[in-house]
Amino acid sequence: MTRSGAENSVDSRQFGRSLAPIFVYNAAIMSESHTNPASSKRPVLSAIIVVLMVYGAASALNLPQRATSLILSDHAGNAKAVAAPGALTPPPYWTVLPFCLLLAAIAILPLSRRTEHWWESNLHKFYVAAGLGLAVLAYYGFAHPHAIDRHFLNHVRIPRPEDDLFAWEHPWTIVANAILQDFVPFIVLLFSLYTISGGIRIEGDLPARPMTNTLFLAVGAVLASVIGTTGAAMLLIRPLLETNRERKHVRHTVVFFIFVVCNCGGCLLPLGDPPLFLGYLQGVPFLWTLKLWKAWLLVNGALLAIYYAWDRFRCYPNEELRAVARDETRVHPLRFGGAWPNALLLLGVVLAVAMLDVTKAVPGTDWHPWLYLRECVLLSLVGLSLAIGPESIRHGNKFTYGAIVEVAALFLGIFICMQPALQILHVRGKELGIDSAAKFFWTTGALSSVLDNAPTYLVFFETAKALPPGDDTLAAVGVSDLLLAAISLGAVFMGANSYIGNGPNFMVKTIAEKSGIPMPSFFGYMVFSGAILVPLFALVTFLFFV
Repeated sequence: MTRSGAENSVDSRQFGRSLAPIFVYNAAIMSESHTNPASSKRPVLSAIIVVLMVYGAASALNLPQRATSLILSDHAGNAKAVAAPGALTPPPYWTVLPFCLLLAAIAILPLSRRTEHWWESNLHKFYVAAGLGLAVLAYYGFAHPHAIDRHFLNHVRIPRPEDDLFAWEHPWTIVANAILQDFVPFIVLLFSLYTISGGIRIEGDLPARPMTNTLFLAVGAVLASVIGTTGAAMLLIRPLLETNRERKHVRHTVVFFIFVVCNCGGCLLPLGDPPLFLGYLQGVPFLWTLKLWKAWLLVNGALLAIYYAWDRFRCYPNEELRAVARDETRVHPLRFGGAWPNALLLLGVVLAVAMLDVTKAVPGTDWHPWLYLRECVLLSLVGLSLAIGPESIRHGNKFTYGAIVEVAALFLGIFICMQPALQILHVRGKELGIDSAAKFFWTTGALSSVLDNAPTYLVFFETAKALPPGDDTLAAVGVSDLLLAAISLGAVFMGANSYIGNGPNFMVKTIAEKSGIPMPSFFGYMVFSGAILVPLFALVTFLFFV
């Protein structure tokens, strides 16, 4: 490795070590995942304070400033990769096996009677994810004979040392690419939206008429893009169930809630759904997703119309007259708790994500935010929510950190295990034959239906980058505008096709069942999605991608 490459590598390791408290923070709340908010508040606040203090110390040592300079230099095309003999060679195909095993575990273990209870533990999920991730790192340390590219901070090609039994630089490069570049911003954003929205409570019992439920879904479709599908789902599912508690026919309402609020509503901003935020981290402009408004309006408008007709003409007339009478008389207006300060803090999350991108100057200035300044601002907003927000609201919401810890435990392994697949697609993606918007939409969507849609998005994002550039290629990311729209809509929309397509789906199912609503089975739910969503997606293909 050349001197400049070695210096850059040292910079990345130094700043990587300064992020260790973020992992300490994840560990601190792992054991609190199923406790009440009062017992979890203090360790989480303490961990946030430690992270901010470490970031302040790193800033005093000029580490984030130097990291930002490297990123900007590379972004402008001024950095040079370290030379390595020969062309970049991807790992063999069998190295994607840990990634496939992890996704299969996520899909299958919750459905088996022998493993479903064991899989409920977030610690067990972490064991599986971390174990498979370590297998990938072991391959790169012991067996990968070729150079690999590091993208964290700047692009550097790392050659394989000839005489070392274990090439430490190779697994470190994988960790830098997967964790420091992608996982940390991803999980901090989700944690921020999840925790702050958990401090807002909507209480009340409105008449559960078809139009009332339809308006709930419509509001959720808008909120899903602003505060994320997870935040919108957590905010609205309980008041929706409370409103419908006198009704017998409710499960179709929860199914459409999953369709709209947990998935299809979240495609207008990068905050809406994890795949879009990963695209933002890859360089997609923050407001680019607003171009998807026509498809958003078509799909969500059609779902709202179908739901209203279903509820108005089939389900509501079949409710017992006594139940309808109770529903009409036991009415309590909606009340909002925790809006101060959490609504303002959610606005702060939106502004921080939009304005504190290290590759873009703050509007009106020529100053670029330091690396991880955005994440520190987000954690500060979470700290304010926990410190000054009313604890009674979180108690009323039965808020715990279990769901976000589950996401963190699984995605830590997913982001590492998917690195061989990304490297293979980067080199050989154009050989797959996926070369049109319609193919990208359905292939991305089909896999997002049964696998997690965030890593699926990244896989096909890399595939699209490997194709020859077209007239509508976005210079910032090297992907055609039309193909990026197809990948984005496929990942977001078709995450609704099954309970495991997107994280909030299973969360809402569990909350509904605990409220006494008999939800469809795994395959019963897919009968709903196959009959309602697939024809809509065919229409999207015809109107936008043919």
